[in-house]
Formats: sequence, structure tokens, C-alpha cells
Amino acid sequence: MKLKPLFRNVFIKPLDEQKTKSGIVLPDKINKEKPIFGEVVAIGSEVSAVKIGDKVIFKKYMPDWVKVDDKDYLVGLENDILAIVE
Repeated sequence: MKLKPLFRNVFIKPLDEQKTKSGIVLPDKINKEKPIFGEVVAIGSEVSAVKIGDKVIFKKYMPDWVKVDDKDYLVGLENDILAIVE
């Protein structure tokens, strides 16, 4: 199934990997409850700060978890993203 978020919504695939390409280790998952690191897989038409494929750090409690084709994704507003990991 292809995802097409509307407006300022962003779909993020949670990632377990906690290290950047340059070797910087990102903080471990807070309380092991939800990841804070992921990859943007789909963006709405009004999103301007991130693009598909960006690795991002996002708020621990993003609004919604959704399951598509047996995979879990986070979906929230662009404002829920705290940083792009380069």
C-alpha cells in the first residue's frame, strides 16, 4: 500500500539503529517504550523542512501509531520532528 499523507503530516518508520554515519551514538531509547529515531517514508503536500529518506529525531510521544502492511509507522505533524540527523 502506498502512503500519501495530507497537509503537514509525516509518516516515519521507527529505526532501532542509534548511530549516525559519522559514528555519533544517539541516546538509547527512553524507557525502552518508543523509539525516538526514524526515517521519513512519506510527507504531506505542505511539509517543507524534511524530505523522504531523511533520518530524524522526533518527540517521544508523537500523536499516532498506525499499522500498514504489517509494519508500524508513526504519523504526526512536521512540528513533531526535532532534528534531521546528517
